[in-house]
Amino acid sequence: MKLAKKGMMLALTAFMGVSLAGCGTAASNGQASSEASASPSAPAASTAAEQPQQTEVKLSGSVVVYSAGPEGLANKIKEGFEAKTGVKVEMFQGTTGKILARMEAEKSNPAVDVLVLASLPAMQGLKEEGILMSYPEAANADKLIADWSDKDGQYFSYSASALGIVYNTKLVQTPPASWADLAKPEWNGKVNIPDPSLSGSALDFISGYLSASGDSGWSLFESYKQNGVAMAGANQEALDPVITGAKSVVAAGVDYMAYKAKAAGEPVDIVYPKEGSVISPRPAAIVGTAKNADNAKAFIDYLLSDDAQQMVTGAYLLPGRSDVEAKDRASVDEIPTFNVNWQWMNENSDSVTTKFTQLFK
Repeated sequence: MKLAKKGMMLALTAFMGVSLAGCGTAASNGQASSEASASPSAPAASTAAEQPQQTEVKLSGSVVVYSAGPEGLANKIKEGFEAKTGVKVEMFQGTTGKILARMEAEKSNPAVDVLVLASLPAMQGLKEEGILMSYPEAANADKLIADWSDKDGQYFSYSASALGIVYNTKLVQTPPASWADLAKPEWNGKVNIPDPSLSGSALDFISGYLSASGDSGWSLFESYKQNGVAMAGANQEALDPVITGAKSVVAAGVDYMAYKAKAAGEPVDIVYPKEGSVISPRPAAIVGTAKNADNAKAFIDYLLSDDAQQMVTGAYLLPGRSDVEAKDRASVDEIPTFNVNWQWMNENSDSVTTKFTQLFK
């Protein structure tokens, strides 16, 4: 099963009151909640004759969410959603790989309603396996950055991060300007890179680089290995030695973690190499086996609401909605990117992970 393989390979806004049609309710029968608010302003005669009756569903109970974090943001969204709807969120937090592995372990009795991953190709793979539920009428879905989300309404990238070169400002006076710089002698033994079998965003960078440069792109990673670059756990495990000064640089470091550490006074900063990088969308979706489908839909609506999008910017992530501005960090327009092929990245993620991890063992 593809999910099993991916699980082994890779170890949620102003809440739209209309979206939930008031605290603790959700629109039903296939109408967006914003449409529900528009109906009363329409002429009464045409409303009754031409529009389907809107039924509001009273929300109650719980919703099970598996979230790839960040933990602080996930907890704020959980608390905001519970306060707004009265629905309890039962949340499991882990990396994208751990979430996929848990789904595989539970496949005979699935528990999850909503998935929040840190890798777009991983979510695309789940769509191809027929695991996701379509929800094209999600509130504010029309405001999302189109390239990051599913045109069929099966997943919604409510946020994104970008990969860059994170460095210790006490140890590095002239930061590297390109990915190739990290193969130069002055960086020998001073660089970490996250393990793509543990970090969905690291895998997005590596597979994105290869999708843009072709098979010859492996020469970059081979030169890293030869220059003593160390594969160092998931994203935080790769960053911590740079914060303490044990290492100087993280290649393919997650930018929001660097911005957060910098804001906390740590001696780190980030550059986006001139030749480009990868912006890694963080998609959310409802699984087809969801036992709490109405609550799950309301949770997706909340992720795309004004309130949750402000929580996203407060966590130094890029907002998923094009009408919300990034805060205290580089915006999408300021980050040079590769011309990546997301389909190729999805189809080749397992082989790329295997080849990369074997190279760095």
